[in-house]
Amino acid sequence: MLLWLIAPCQAEPPTSQLRRFEFQRTLMGVPFAAAFYAPDEASANKAIAAVWTRIEHLNSLMSDYDSNSELLRMCRDSGPGKPIAVSPELFLVLRKSVEVSERSDGAFDVSVGPLIKLWRRARRQKELPDPKLLQEARELVGFRNIRLHCETGAVELLKTGMKLDLGGIAVGYACDEAIRILKQHGITRAMIDGSGDIVVSDPPPDTTGWRIGIASLREPDAAPTMFATLANCSISTAGDAYQFVEIDGRRYSHIVDPKTGLGLNERCSVTVIAPNGITADSLDTAVSVLGPERGLKLIESQPCVAALIVTLNGERPVTRTSSRWEKLVAPK
Repeated sequence: MLLWLIAPCQAEPPTSQLRRFEFQRTLMGVPFAAAFYAPDEASANKAIAAVWTRIEHLNSLMSDYDSNSELLRMCRDSGPGKPIAVSPELFLVLRKSVEVSERSDGAFDVSVGPLIKLWRRARRQKELPDPKLLQEARELVGFRNIRLHCETGAVELLKTGMKLDLGGIAVGYACDEAIRILKQHGITRAMIDGSGDIVVSDPPPDTTGWRIGIASLREPDAAPTMFATLANCSISTAGDAYQFVEIDGRRYSHIVDPKTGLGLNERCSVTVIAPNGITADSLDTAVSVLGPERGLKLIESQPCVAALIVTLNGERPVTRTSSRWEKLVAPK
């Protein structure tokens, strides 16, 4: 996790009767944390139970590990000329995925599933994928082979054997949904953190926003020295601080470049602030693959989005920010 949540120091005036509650649970294969303000323990427990239920349901739709998930069933059943109707949630996430793929020229691509499978094996065995298998997997990758039938809510995969992987977008969407569920329960001051994909609603009492620390690329476990104070938006970081492998003396990230099929090998941390989690989660991956120059160009083309990119020149961190970064991280 590359983002740190810093608990606010100030409390709501006694007349409001709001109390801070915190919860944690592992879902969708990652640790989720929730912090929010509610009038009492009973209402807090009821709200968080609804949140966990919603995230569990989304996992049943979008998991790439559960062979019975709606996503993997669709991948097995669809093919050229065979669109498969899917749930509104899955269709929404796939539509957003294709949109980000188009804007990033394929740097973000959920059809990367066959390559992800190979790279996971490579990380476990600490050896690069077989070139023949890598080429076969690359031939199955291409977001333009995902045809969305908007009028029927169906998905058609135009190549047999395609496998979609929503690992770069589903958690951000789940955090959005968690905030929505909390609002339905009357909880409007909240933070949901899905392993570094963070969505916040209104600020904690007597503050201008949720104060979030951004971890160092070189020392991710050290106390952060950079902070963002945010409300009603999302912040997400992608990088190789924790998930990486060294093969033949070279360090590779868990983030796979859809064009090469290999993990990124340039040390980089990308933090994106966006109006919602589904956008921040997908864009930090896209920018990581594009690199600083092309990545910042993508960020500047998006409304209400900002990015911080940190790379290493030897051991020296090099920091770049988009034009809206300072404006979005400052207290309102």
